[in-house]
Amino acid sequence: MGLLEGKVALVAGVANKRSIAWGIARAFDREGAALILPYQIERFKENLDKLLPELSQPPMTIQLDVTDDVSLANLANALKERYDALHILVHSVAHAKTEDMSRRFFQTSRDGYHFAQDVSSYSLTALTQALHPQLVAAGRASVITMTHEGAVRAMPNYNVMGVAKAALEATVRYLALDLGSEGIRVNAISAGPVKTLAASGVKGISTALSATRDRAPIPENITTEDVGNAAVFLASPWSTHITGSVIYVDSGSHIVGY
Repeated sequence: MGLLEGKVALVAGVANKRSIAWGIARAFDREGAALILPYQIERFKENLDKLLPELSQPPMTIQLDVTDDVSLANLANALKERYDALHILVHSVAHAKTEDMSRRFFQTSRDGYHFAQDVSSYSLTALTQALHPQLVAAGRASVITMTHEGAVRAMPNYNVMGVAKAALEATVRYLALDLGSEGIRVNAISAGPVKTLAASGVKGISTALSATRDRAPIPENITTEDVGNAAVFLASPWSTHITGSVIYVDSGSHIVGY
């Protein structure tokens, strides 16, 4: 019997087989959770459909735009019709405009700043807000988001995304404070560099991967499976009294000075 047997888990952010969200979804499936996998656009649905045979049971799939309140309401209504409660919510959603990631941070456009914050940070609040009744109904629910060391350090080329991740980590703390009395815990996983679609938009990803192998206490790069296993822990009863925290899955690279 898996750690998440009988649990319902929504994992937002699966884009392809290299996505961190897909590593989490596979780990949840392995541990017995029933999955809900939103997709943003039809192209991502095509990618998602190709992955589904790898799961032990068919998930619920639904289109979702985290920046659209109508889309969020539609998601909440669809969940109500199928499930009594939502035990686990995973937010693995982040995006910024290419031009704002490629130029110097001080040149970030106002529109680009707002866009990065909306998609990468506020969307956690928006999702939690939309699904709040189902999370409360679970009794003890777990909300998990994905962050990065660029939230606490100025990382070359991470630019506006680092600022958005800093806001995301603050959001984790305030949501944890708000929702703890309702049995909902809120945490973040800060993953080390992984070759994903999102990472390909950050200049210097190869250098970051090499730096982990060269400098981290454990001289190995992490995998999406490593992140998935950490998410299982945060989703399971084993983490019942952990909330408002950032768990680093980065081979320890965040403790090393440069």
